Amino acid sequence: MALIRDLCLLALVGLTLSGQALAENELTEREKRQGWQLLFDGNDMSQWRNFKKEGLNPEWVVDNGTMKLTGQGGGDILTKKIFQNFDLRLEWKISEGGNSGIFFLVDEEGTSIYSHAPEIQILDDTRHSDGEVDSRRSGSLYDMVASHSSSHKPAGEWNRVRIVFMDGFLRVWQNRVNTVTITIGDSTWNTLIRNSKFAQGPDSDFEGFAEATSGHIGLQDHGDPVAFRNVKILELD
Repeated sequence: MALIRDLCLLALVGLTLSGQALAENELTEREKRQGWQLLFDGNDMSQWRNFKKEGLNPEWVVDNGTMKLTGQGGGDILTKKIFQNFDLRLEWKISEGGNSGIFFLVDEEGTSIYSHAPEIQILDDTRHSDGEVDSRRSGSLYDMVASHSSSHKPAGEWNRVRIVFMDGFLRVWQNRVNTVTITIGDSTWNTLIRNSKFAQGPDSDFEGFAEATSGHIGLQDHGDPVAFRNVKILELD
């Protein structure tokens, strides 16, 4: 019995140490040496502001170590800092029937955050109507490249996303599944653009879509509660 008790205690200690090593919204010592930056430290959203505004709408809150949009009207938000080449990692959790998104190469020249910025979709794939279109499901390059179903999780569960952008070469993983690999501006990209909602014309707000070489990181208010944590980025040379 004593041996069993000791083994149980060791297992509990191991779980505790593991939890410390994997603490939310913190960088490991190795990540610090590599140059990773936290975009959210679990305590405040000081690195974020609303699109075309200086401040942050109170519908965006810090809740139990997460960045959370509590309801409609919070508005799209973006990082105060601009990034060029980067490795971005974060976790998201969407409400039932919910929709949101992760933007990159965000500028503020168009009428909306998505005017020129590509989006990696966040979605309740089974309940939201966008789930009926494969290129609009979670982990997809919205309306262009469809994610595989093996990357999807039910609403209410945490999802891990990694976005690597280097001189126009874009790779995305969701829950460790590679969902997007494409080069912005090549012939495949241009064909996808022509067949998407981002097709450009003389009166289109999408003129100049994804043509920037740097921009803000953005998160979408689509009217549904959504939470984020472990948001970190490594700038690449």
